[in-house]
Amino acid sequence: MKSISSDAAGWRWDHSYVSLPGLMFERSRPVPVREPGLAIFNVRLAAELGLDAEEILRGGAARIFAGNEIPEGADPIAQAYAGHQFGHFTGLGDGRAILLGEHVTPDGKRYDIQLKGSGRTAYSRGGDGRAALGPMLREYIISEAMHALGIPTTRSLAVATTGEAVMRSETLPGAVLTRVAASHIRVGTFQWAAAHEDHAALLALADYTRQRHFPEIPENDSRHFAFFEAVLDRQASLIAKWLHVGFIHGVMNTDNMALSGESIDYGPCAFMDAYDPATVFSSIDRHGRYAYGQQPSIARWNLARLAEAMLPLLDKDSKTAVDLANEALGSFEGRFQAYWLHGMRNKLGLRTAHADDAMLVQEFLDLMQANHMDFTQSFRALSHAEAIKECPFPHGDLLAWHGRWRDRLDKEKSELSEIARHMKSHNPAVIPRNHKVEEALAAATDHGDLEVMHRLLAALANPFNDEAPLEYTAPPPPSERVYQTFCGT
Repeated sequence: MKSISSDAAGWRWDHSYVSLPGLMFERSRPVPVREPGLAIFNVRLAAELGLDAEEILRGGAARIFAGNEIPEGADPIAQAYAGHQFGHFTGLGDGRAILLGEHVTPDGKRYDIQLKGSGRTAYSRGGDGRAALGPMLREYIISEAMHALGIPTTRSLAVATTGEAVMRSETLPGAVLTRVAASHIRVGTFQWAAAHEDHAALLALADYTRQRHFPEIPENDSRHFAFFEAVLDRQASLIAKWLHVGFIHGVMNTDNMALSGESIDYGPCAFMDAYDPATVFSSIDRHGRYAYGQQPSIARWNLARLAEAMLPLLDKDSKTAVDLANEALGSFEGRFQAYWLHGMRNKLGLRTAHADDAMLVQEFLDLMQANHMDFTQSFRALSHAEAIKECPFPHGDLLAWHGRWRDRLDKEKSELSEIARHMKSHNPAVIPRNHKVEEALAAATDHGDLEVMHRLLAALANPFNDEAPLEYTAPPPPSERVYQTFCGT
């Protein structure tokens, strides 16, 4: 690691990524904006990063987070990557993002600090390189909600306004998001190196990513296979966590799968209200490729694309390399099911494993779908000792299921109060309901009112709170249901 530069605000910059071959990035600087302003700054995250929030705010935060001023010690680049977007391969890269560098916290953790919406780069492909305020605030809201739910995710440090308009289907106020990530290395990053048939770059990228995110994997001839298996396992765990809270990413392209195992890029994402595995919100997902229930299979598909890119590293013999890749990919479904069932057991208060548990879970999900029941609220409704004693749902088929669930709980040999506490810690009362997110974004973009968003963020920060206001726990009335979400690019 190079020597780390630091300043009064606590920034401790390092730039290990630029040790990779030049194919993987381009030197680039943010394009200054006309009138930088600060819409929101994440004081809590700043503290977690070891930064001095007061010093940052005193030292011209708006200019830094809008890209008008580069912090001392930063060394901005745009990263190169490719991607399968809705199944179609294309070269991409940071067309509207700049990596300022890697901030190393006082306890040695390394995070990418990226400006999203900071202007054109070498990878912009004719785009304006800018972002609109609404989508950047959406990413701030959803990423912080995911963090509070305990799901690995990139974070949002700030959203800066630009004083400039962005032209999309309509004229919108511009903004820049400061994203914090374990790294921005994606499946598409490997695809970029492989597409250029640059074995040296591919090898360097694989070793760098393994050392950064999986340092426990030893340096030996089988390290690349072990690395691929570790990536696969993290993705199986992550997608299971998404399903446990009803999250739908919306654009699971290979450039939106981070090898660190974090959720990344919150475009037309949404949280399901009534349970239905076919639920789609994204306006650009016209055929349901990335529907709620499709996410595990799409994750495996994406990992197969990573395996294809890594084949020259898995073994010198191409047939052996393919066999190794298929061996690992064949384990994905079992890994995912194990993570999924473990989490669903927790949601139903089951700490031990019995053979019929998967069937019990699926029966409840099927009944929820048949009765158009709210996913989040239904699980939360079960998470009370009174509801464990008596079925909170009036339907006859649900009464029968409740009896089977009670019989299964009897095998746990735990007090009902203890089971209820356990369930409440795994079944959120508050999620970022789509209609509340849209309400907050509309207030901010149409009226310059950020207070609605601040109230929502306060509720989302404690998602397992029984005392949360009803407006944040209740499903939307029919007149406020959101049927489509939009990417914002």
